[in-house]
Amino acid sequence: MPQMLPNFSSSVKLKYVKLGYQYLVNHILTLLLIPIMVGISIEILRLGPEEMVNIWRSLDIDIVQILCSSFLIIFICTVYFMSKPRSVYLVDYACYKPPITWRVPFSSFMEHSRLILKDNLKSVDFQMRILERSGLGEETCLPPAIHYIPPTPTMEAAREEAQIVIFSAIDSLMQKTGIKAKDIDILIVNCSLFSPTPSLSAMVVNKYKLRSNIKSYNLSGMGCSAGLISMDLAKDLLQAHPNSYALVVSTEIITPNYYKGSERAMLLPNCLFRMGGAAILLSNKNRDKRRAKYRLVHVVRTHKGSDDKAYKCVYEQEDSQGKVGINLSKDLMVIAAEALKSNITTIGPLVLPASEQLLFLFTLIGRKIFNPKWKPYIPDFKQAFEHFCIHAGGRAVIDELQKNLQLSSEHVEASRMTLHRFGNTSSSSLWYEMSYIEAKGRMKKGDRVWQIAFGSGFKCNSAVWKCNRTIKTPTDGPWQDCIDRYPVHIPEIVKL
Repeated sequence: MPQMLPNFSSSVKLKYVKLGYQYLVNHILTLLLIPIMVGISIEILRLGPEEMVNIWRSLDIDIVQILCSSFLIIFICTVYFMSKPRSVYLVDYACYKPPITWRVPFSSFMEHSRLILKDNLKSVDFQMRILERSGLGEETCLPPAIHYIPPTPTMEAAREEAQIVIFSAIDSLMQKTGIKAKDIDILIVNCSLFSPTPSLSAMVVNKYKLRSNIKSYNLSGMGCSAGLISMDLAKDLLQAHPNSYALVVSTEIITPNYYKGSERAMLLPNCLFRMGGAAILLSNKNRDKRRAKYRLVHVVRTHKGSDDKAYKCVYEQEDSQGKVGINLSKDLMVIAAEALKSNITTIGPLVLPASEQLLFLFTLIGRKIFNPKWKPYIPDFKQAFEHFCIHAGGRAVIDELQKNLQLSSEHVEASRMTLHRFGNTSSSSLWYEMSYIEAKGRMKKGDRVWQIAFGSGFKCNSAVWKCNRTIKTPTDGPWQDCIDRYPVHIPEIVKL
């Protein structure tokens, strides 16, 4: 009886085949250079010192040629280093933590909804269903003005919220870094929906008595991804202004934007958005390289505003009763997926190893030439990053990105736990997630972090950071009193 051949498909673990392929492709230059260098070294040893001296003398190189060559090398190196972009370092950051007295448990939220919308019980039931599936926990917070029945969203109350959130975050950052107000050269404040006069950036200048020549910017109306837009602006300004510090403040003021109507599409933000804010200190000073936590590697911005559906999928408007709110379109997740696709198409070649790029290229060629029905290859971004900070915009956003990027539960843990503990804090949510990873002691030197955020317009923005040093578990921060309880199990539906 002829010997049966082994079943290679079951005996060979394809996982190890892929690992071998990745190692081979990613280290191809090293693997090629090593035998070449070994060959050259053996040849030099074989010739001996006298033979090498004779070869050198036979070249007949005079002092003028040596000086010209040296000058050319020095000139090329000088041009290279002068044209090289300045490194931008994240020295440190601080997140605002609201007091426990401002928390909004589900029971309180629903009680307020029933009292405010007593003539529209269907809208109350709708909010309850959203809250049950939201992924939020019982400790998220809303500002004092929203705790009143009915809410009192006055200009004074909105300013008070802005002051306590922004000033608390900046005070904490200054304490952590030891920086003084007079040292700040650039100030950027982003808040999408609250844009008073004077601006929030002017409010910061007045509070801390910043220098009269400070470069101050106030970004509004740019949605939950405005934090990364601020990073991009700060990066460009730091390229133009050497030896500078940039202070970036990201927040969303809830008080004036709480919707008091009954339109379902406009009630969603009430269920998801909560208080929060972050202050970040960036530097391009060489002396900050050692103490800085991270170095900014890339910022990639994608804008789909030329498409009408994308432009209007997150839209501030009045309802039929003249009450202003944010309308979230049913097409939001489809549009977000398209924006993400465009963004990763741009960022992929910048961060993915050669093995993933080749697999993607071969699959693309195969689909174009051989069989269009071939399944498209989704690059493994886990090869490029150790940590993922996905904007905690809602459970559906995190689920969709986990599915599309083929991430594990641990990769999206920071996003889910941030949503559970703090809710959707808009542009500052990414920093609560970064703080979670640090609080868990997972951030090591050389680790790469991918921050992804979505915003109205419609935008998908990414930032890539590289950890400068292994970060010790912090003894302060927003997770200080609760990190030991996390991660927690979040059921699909929390019955209220």
